[in-house]
Amino acid sequence: MTAVFQDPMFYDEDKAREALEAVRWPDGPICPHCGNSDQEKLAKIEGQKQSHRPGLYYCNECKGQFTVTVGTVFERSKVPLTKWWMAAHLMNSGKNGVSAHEIHRSIGVTYKTAWFMMHRIRTAVQESSFVKLPNSGAPVEVDETFIGGKARNMHLDKRERRITGTGGKDKTIVFGALERGGKVHTIIVKDRKKAGLQACVKEHVKAGAVLYSDALASYDGLAQEYAHKVIDHAEKYVDGQIHTQGLDNFWSLLKRGLNGTYVSVEPFHLFRYLDEQMFRYNYRGNREHKISDADRFNMVLSQVAGKRLTYQQVTGKVGETSF
Repeated sequence: MTAVFQDPMFYDEDKAREALEAVRWPDGPICPHCGNSDQEKLAKIEGQKQSHRPGLYYCNECKGQFTVTVGTVFERSKVPLTKWWMAAHLMNSGKNGVSAHEIHRSIGVTYKTAWFMMHRIRTAVQESSFVKLPNSGAPVEVDETFIGGKARNMHLDKRERRITGTGGKDKTIVFGALERGGKVHTIIVKDRKKAGLQACVKEHVKAGAVLYSDALASYDGLAQEYAHKVIDHAEKYVDGQIHTQGLDNFWSLLKRGLNGTYVSVEPFHLFRYLDEQMFRYNYRGNREHKISDADRFNMVLSQVAGKRLTYQQVTGKVGETSF
């Protein structure tokens, strides 16, 4: 057990629940069913009998029962909160992430359970809204990348089925915008045509910002709304302050995780992995504003409410009848 996991909330279920209650309910419990926060109308169900769930509350306003996990990504989970805490900490402690196989071996759950837990944690760290870049007046870099398996690494039958062209064909395109010294935004796009990419720029970057991109023709015309400068990678990669090296660094970290840690990611789930990598990158800290693994873990806990992901949703089986 590492030093961080010696904290009681990683092995004591009561302490784990109290940690979530402290983050989610700093001023006392709130009923997730009716929103009642009057502490005189909320009662914790306690006693000698063990038939009730630990941490169970009763609301006199709506006559409903609830625990701190109701209305969060942990709702209806049979996995102890201590294991959830370990998984969340491991996922956000390294630049390249951690695989579901490592989680399942480390915390003692099945691979299927670890895989589902990780997708629920990715849902928790997903930004529900965003502020256009930049926040500090710094330049913004925009670029796109291709995500997909390399033909030389595939078996022949799989290669013939999935690779039908050259270059970026049959790969997923991801657009990114990065504020230097700040946050990164990413979104999956269907192509690199001018209309789509410029719409992404306008959605994620404030008008009038200093904007750097490569020489892709799709970015032509942005100088009308932005202080747009171009670096032609056929000639050089850096021209003073004009470059996209910051975003290239993010793409490198992303692909190191996808190819090295997760090995195989289906396009259907790619946006969740983007959310995870963005969260780690955006809250990486710097010399002036240090952010520890514990700080990042607490940020995860602060974002679990109001989000839910079922197994049917994560497997694309919503609406199917289970037998």
